[in-house]
Amino acid sequence: MEHQDIIAMARELGKKIQEEESYLKYRIAKQAADEDEELQTLIDEFDRTRTRVSIEASKNEEERNPEQIRELNREMRAVYAKIMTNERMINYNEAKGEFDVVAKRVLAIIQQSAEGEDPETTDYTPSCSGSCASCGGCG
Repeated sequence: MEHQDIIAMARELGKKIQEEESYLKYRIAKQAADEDEELQTLIDEFDRTRTRVSIEASKNEEERNPEQIRELNREMRAVYAKIMTNERMINYNEAKGEFDVVAKRVLAIIQQSAEGEDPETTDYTPSCSGSCASCGGCG
């Protein structure tokens, strides 16, 4: 088998992945989140505030204003909470988590096979990061 055959098979696998139910659900949820003007405004506000925190924190000690940093961090946490309770963001995170499990499994099988493991028996073994926010694993 020539390497062009393997590349062609990888492209076919890519097409199958894009037909997979969890991928389609993820893409729909992503589009809905991208089109949610209120959510995008909140994300922009979060990014601007995070930049302001970074700028203030990078100042030398004499110029840095710890109170301003605390206030900006408070604002950033409040905006983040609004983002994460937005229905479209919740749906996006859930759909992305479901698809990520599929993608990680496919990648693990390919990687482990390339390292000599048996493609028929090797598989992805999820590990817990401790954050349930984007995980579809335990529950």
